[in-house]
Amino acid sequence: MVLQTNGKKILQNVDCEAVYASCEFLLQYITGFVAENGFVIVDKDGTTLYTDKRYIEAAEKQCKGTDVTPVLYKRDESMKRLAEYKSVGISFDQTSHIEYVTLEKAGVKAVNIDKQLSELMSVKNEFELSCIEKACKIAEEGFLATLPKIKEGMTENEVAAILEYEMRMRGAQGPSFETIVAFGAHAAVPHHVTGETKLCFGDEILIDFGCRVNGYCSDITRTFLFGDDGKHEEFKKAYAAVLKAHTLVKENLKSGMTGAQGDAIAREYLTEQGYGELFTHSLGHGIGLNIHEYPGLNTKSETVLKDGMVFSDEPGVYVEGEYGIRIEDTVTLKNGKIKSFMSLTDRNLIIL
Repeated sequence: MVLQTNGKKILQNVDCEAVYASCEFLLQYITGFVAENGFVIVDKDGTTLYTDKRYIEAAEKQCKGTDVTPVLYKRDESMKRLAEYKSVGISFDQTSHIEYVTLEKAGVKAVNIDKQLSELMSVKNEFELSCIEKACKIAEEGFLATLPKIKEGMTENEVAAILEYEMRMRGAQGPSFETIVAFGAHAAVPHHVTGETKLCFGDEILIDFGCRVNGYCSDITRTFLFGDDGKHEEFKKAYAAVLKAHTLVKENLKSGMTGAQGDAIAREYLTEQGYGELFTHSLGHGIGLNIHEYPGLNTKSETVLKDGMVFSDEPGVYVEGEYGIRIEDTVTLKNGKIKSFMSLTDRNLIIL
C-alpha cells in the first residue's frame, strides 16, 4: 500500500508557517500512517511524524519514499521547534487545552484551521475512494452472510456480533461505529443501543452498520421483517415512502447543490406523503476517516456539494413505540451525479 500524505496540501491552503496535529485521524490524514500516540509538524521543509518506540520501525518502513520523516517522540524538543514559528495552524476542535496552553507559553500564535481541514478532507482522492468502496463492499457481503444466520430467539447483541465477525472475516479492520441492531419498536429510536432483546416472529429488524478499511469508513442501514404476521400494513406503506425518498435523492441530487437542497429532495417528498414530521434527522453526513464529518446534508446546510465528496443518503420515518425505518447508502458525487457504493444488497423490503 502506498501511503497518501497531505501535509504539503494543507500547508498550501492555510495562512501560517507550520501545521501541528496530534489526534489520531489527523495524524493518518497528514502522514498516511496510523498511530495511537504522537504528533506531526508540517512546514516548508516537509512533514515530521513524532511517534514512540511501538511504532517507529513500522513508520520508517511505511513512510519511506514519502515527504514524511518519522522520529522518536520527544515532546519537549518539538515544542522548542514550534517556538521557531510565528504562527502554527492547529485544529481547535481536536487540540487539547494543555497543548494550546503550551503553544501559547512558547509565544506561538495558534491559527484555527478547522474550516480548511474540513473542506480539504471532504473531497476524496482516488486512494480514499477506493478504501471507502472496499469498506462498503465488505459491509454488504457481511450483511448478506448474516441474513441466513438470523434465527428466532437471538438477541440484538448476537446478531451484531455475527455481522461484525462476518465483516472481519472479509478484511475489515473493525466496525465504523457501534453496530446498531434494533428489533421491533426499538427501531423507532434512530440510535438505539443494541441490547439483549430477543427476536420474535413478525418483528421488524433495523441494522445500522459499517466497517473500516485503511481507516476509512462505510455506513449502511437496512430495515426488513423477520416473517410477516399480517400486522405491518402501515409499516409497509411507510417503507415504500422512505425507499422512494432515498431513490429520489440518488436521481436528483447534483454537484453544485447545497446540503439543504439535497436534504429537501427527501424531506419534501416525505412531507407530501404525510411523514414529514416523522423524519427526525438530517438526510446525511460526510463519511471518511470519521463516520460523521463535513459536509452535512441538513435543512440549514449552505455547503456546496462537490464531486469527490462522500456522504450518506439516509431518509427515515420513526413512529414512537411502533416502528422505525431507515434506508441508507454511502454515496459519492462523480461527474456531477450520485454514485452509490452499495450494489450488492436489495433496498426493496426483505421478509426473512
